[in-house]
Amino acid sequence: MKITLATPALLFSAISLLLLAFTNRFLALANLVRSLHALYKEKPDEVLYGQIRNLRRRLLLIRNMQVFGISSLLLCVLSMFLMYIELQRTGELVFGVALILMILSLSLSIKEILISVHALNLHLSDIEDKQEH
Repeated sequence: MKITLATPALLFSAISLLLLAFTNRFLALANLVRSLHALYKEKPDEVLYGQIRNLRRRLLLIRNMQVFGISSLLLCVLSMFLMYIELQRTGELVFGVALILMILSLSLSIKEILISVHALNLHLSDIEDKQEH
């Protein structure tokens, strides 16, 4: 398969949208961390502490998702530059690494979503347990 200068450019819009989604997740979690932190300072609680630990884990995942996504975008640009200066094979290899980084970013995104859903299910089960009694 022949990769042209335009091939890495195809990922730009997808990567940009993913980075926007990752940033929105990060901002939402940051606000939640701030409010839970304030609640914990007022009244330390084991459940709040567990939620804060869960959020810390998710924030680290989101940070890594962003790092891999941005690195992927950077390598796409580098790949285009290498192809532009007629280093086709090197450009193709760099593009391959960019794709791998994007796969890692998306994989971490799946992991973060699963953690988030699990935390919400635990939160909801608490309410459901109270309704059953």
